[in-house]
Amino acid sequence: MRRYGKHTDEDDIRVRPNRRGSRPRTHIRPKHEDAAEGFVLTVDRGRITCLVEERTVVAMKARELGRKSVVVGDRVAVVGDLSGARDTLARIVRVEERSSVLRRTADDTDPYERVVVANADQLAIVTALADPEPRPRMIDRCLVAAYDAGLEPLLVLTKADLAPAGPLLETYAPLGVRHVVTNRDELADGGAERVRELLLGRVTAFVGHSGVGKTTLVNALVPDRQRATGQVNAVTGRGRHTTTSALALPLPGGTAFPPPEHGGWVIDTPGVRSFGLNHIDPSRVIHAFPDLEPGTAGCPRACSHDEPDCALDAWVTDGHAEPARLHSLRRLLATRERREGD
Repeated sequence: MRRYGKHTDEDDIRVRPNRRGSRPRTHIRPKHEDAAEGFVLTVDRGRITCLVEERTVVAMKARELGRKSVVVGDRVAVVGDLSGARDTLARIVRVEERSSVLRRTADDTDPYERVVVANADQLAIVTALADPEPRPRMIDRCLVAAYDAGLEPLLVLTKADLAPAGPLLETYAPLGVRHVVTNRDELADGGAERVRELLLGRVTAFVGHSGVGKTTLVNALVPDRQRATGQVNAVTGRGRHTTTSALALPLPGGTAFPPPEHGGWVIDTPGVRSFGLNHIDPSRVIHAFPDLEPGTAGCPRACSHDEPDCALDAWVTDGHAEPARLHSLRRLLATRERREGD
């Protein structure tokens, strides 16, 4: 006698046999060989805006991607409704191999790394010369992240009408980092050409802490896509977050679809208060110093390059590299070991 209600248990479950048998679940997924190529412009709450064949298409991740992240700058394969019409939704079925990945952690104790952008080849480190005051530790950390990701760094100094750029540039001269200096008056008059020349033919990610004029510079470079800007807090000396999500924008007059040939792309990222380096292996920083790297052949195993028997001291003494370069390397390695505010 079959029981019902609260007195039932698992032995009372009625099973109806399938006369046609069970169909085994397949692990074979479609290859989507007809998928269109897309370039991720921005990601907002699970909705991914892509550029597909000169059209802006909103898409979401397909289930087969699992937990794989999709970030700004990714090259992706897109299927579904690619018309770009309102209220349509396509699917991203594949994320192509990334040529570079810029990562950061919230701080130096956070084990979780965040991908900032993908497939950039240049990192523009934007810092103000005043209002707010420059933070060399932040610049050093961004340099370490750029070298680790294989990006060429570009130091962009803003608000030169408030303070001279010479002292800060002298600090970074031994590193050989390219730089450009701007002021608010020339940006207001549309004079961003010197910056634009350094961005042509590249995908450049802009990073910097809040209030340094990063988004103001991006607005000057791409005047038809104005993003909101904010003011520096007079009490704390810090800027307010006005850019809340990363956004890729094409420079005017160039090709609209990457890879850039005659134009270029800028990726404006949200302002950050810290740039954690917990994910970076310090041993990789030496790759950014090709004049010093051969000298590490005589270093002891697991050398920190800042200990008494480090071979780099003799390498510099023998004239293979400038002492200032070794000092810069050790300064960057020390940056990895201490917090930004130290």
